[in-house]
Amino acid sequence: MSTRRRLRPALGFLLIVAILLVGWEAAKLLAGDPWRFPDYGFYWDPPLRWKPVNDLNLPHLWTIFGAFWELDAKGETYLSSLIGAAFFTARESALGFALGTGVGLGLAIVLIHVKVLERGLVPLLVASQTVPIIAIAPVVVVGLRAGWFGVAIVATYLTFFPVTIAAIRGMRSADPRAFELMRSYAAGRRTVLRKLRLPASPPYLFTAFKIAATASVVGAIVGEFPAGIRDGLGGALLQAMQYYSFSPQDLWAAIAACAALGIVAFLLVVTAERIALRGYRPTEDGARA
Repeated sequence: MSTRRRLRPALGFLLIVAILLVGWEAAKLLAGDPWRFPDYGFYWDPPLRWKPVNDLNLPHLWTIFGAFWELDAKGETYLSSLIGAAFFTARESALGFALGTGVGLGLAIVLIHVKVLERGLVPLLVASQTVPIIAIAPVVVVGLRAGWFGVAIVATYLTFFPVTIAAIRGMRSADPRAFELMRSYAAGRRTVLRKLRLPASPPYLFTAFKIAATASVVGAIVGEFPAGIRDGLGGALLQAMQYYSFSPQDLWAAIAACAALGIVAFLLVVTAERIALRGYRPTEDGARA
């Protein structure tokens, strides 16, 4: 793959972000609160008024950027505090991701071999994902009283479902003639699983891993709310919300840190996918050759 093709997704992402940022300031320029820069003798009164783009709801981008460099009572910048909080949340989400992928893959292996169990459990799994995570988190975290490990369990709850569904689909994706060939050799379930089902599933699994990685970050942040944990990004969001009317840029800075952590988690899975599937050849392609 050429360097240009590798950089194309990153450039596309940066272009979309740039368009959103320009649109943000353009909306404030046309319909936000008046711009005042007394030090430079500049004043601008937008011709329109639209409440959603006032300075309380949408602060100027330079105000949000400046919030990263504000000092707290300890003399630390807000950026360093958010980085520390991101590492704390990353630990919880990483454990939730690992547990969720393990549970999801194991559950898929069981369901793929027990048809009756699959018919009965899959609808329940789907129904479980319709329950808002904000309602499940207090039950899990407060009930377990396990601190940050309980938060990881909440992340696991959001992670296992996409892995389960993708693993089931992936383990059934091999060419039917390959299954017939394995049956003709009287291969057992373990042999079929090891030599046919699992080798056919990586593309499906990595697609689910991308979803699960970002979902684990969301689960960890939400789980920190009822746990009363203030060391992670969830605590940073709660603290920023308390002072939102005085300093809305702090909340937007914390939101940006949460988004950055989710992007990092996604990119780590993408990197692992490229390494793991570098020489991958789908099982069905080999069967058709």
